[in-house]
Amino acid sequence: MAVELGPSSRTAEIRAVARQDVSRAAGMLEAFIAELFGIPVAELKINLDQYSLNSLNGFFRSGDDRFFFKFHQEEGEEEMTGEYYRADILSSAGLPVDQPVHMSTLPGEQLLIYRRRSDPRFSDVLFELDQAPDNDDIARARAAEAELNDGILAVAKASLRLISGEEAAAEPIHRLFYERLIDLPGEAYPGGRLAKFYVGKRFDFPNGISLDWEEIADAPVMINGLRYGRTLRQAFDEAHERYRPENTASAGGIVAHGDAHNANVWYERGSECDRLAFFDPAFAGDKVPSLLAEVKSTFHNIFAHPFWLYNPEMAAERYRAAVRLEEGVLSFETDWKLSPVRITLLKAKAETFWKPWLAHLRNEGLLPNDWEAIVRTGLFLSPTLVMNLNAGEGGDRHNPVSSAIGLSVALSAASRPVEGDDMFTRFFDRVRPE
Repeated sequence: MAVELGPSSRTAEIRAVARQDVSRAAGMLEAFIAELFGIPVAELKINLDQYSLNSLNGFFRSGDDRFFFKFHQEEGEEEMTGEYYRADILSSAGLPVDQPVHMSTLPGEQLLIYRRRSDPRFSDVLFELDQAPDNDDIARARAAEAELNDGILAVAKASLRLISGEEAAAEPIHRLFYERLIDLPGEAYPGGRLAKFYVGKRFDFPNGISLDWEEIADAPVMINGLRYGRTLRQAFDEAHERYRPENTASAGGIVAHGDAHNANVWYERGSECDRLAFFDPAFAGDKVPSLLAEVKSTFHNIFAHPFWLYNPEMAAERYRAAVRLEEGVLSFETDWKLSPVRITLLKAKAETFWKPWLAHLRNEGLLPNDWEAIVRTGLFLSPTLVMNLNAGEGGDRHNPVSSAIGLSVALSAASRPVEGDDMFTRFFDRVRPE
């Protein structure tokens, strides 16, 4: 059952209320769902979920049936283009995706309702493994990840086609990247979340260090002793040009989920092996620019863990960080590193998706010379625009330690070090077509 509504955004209102009063928001959602789909709604509970950065999810009862709901809400959705929630595209292509039983798709009013499942999300399984590694469970998780990547790769190869700049621009994935850099309508830059989170703001770092945007934006960057090739402003400016939607067509378009971070993936346990299944395909499409399609999931499922992005209070307890501005150089020192399960998933993502996919694009004559810079741009934007990494002026969830870690990880994704290597250069060297 699909429903289209008028221009007002009730989901935005409910999400805003939920930040202050979860009980009131739950009551509003009960009434909204009942009115929208014509079903009785009772016992609705909103999950207090660290992964719901731009969405709400939870459970409710309708008669004797139990359901899971989720909605995604972007700032300024009414000005955005493209269509939300095209789960049928993924299913028709052969990707494992949970189909909603009720769906509203109009920007500003999107809501998906699924039959309630007992399966955990893959994000919850991996969070436990971050804290208590178990070799057997890590091996099962890797096998499930590899099987999913095999399916993503097969669909990508089968659906790859040349696309125009206009076709690329029509895909909703740009809401995750370019449209968070600008103000709509009009595309003023810097705008959107970039302006709201960072430009002109004060940044608070460990040991009482506070620095202004104007002090750090153009400062050369040093991270754990390595000098990097992009300043913070250069990284955003390059993203603004490189990820302009009409500029993203060079590597063709494919069928893809577009936002397959592991809080949008069910983990189905089996007797001998486990498998994964997508849900919440808010940014799915059939002409998704092929080098953007798996960027966000690669970052959020691997480099955002353990703890610093989604659980910043845990990062502050477990890691140390320091930031200095000396002789005009912005220096970060942290002891954060990937956990064993994330290292394992990184190898799986490299071996079972990125390396064969880049080789396929090269063989098809569709791998641009600047492919690494394109992917690096998406890896940089994934954390900086999904939430405010600033612990200072206008900050909300992050603290000085997690902010220092987050900005250092994002900046090391944006460009190679001038000399030496890091986890990103090793990743790119591993996936580079031979």
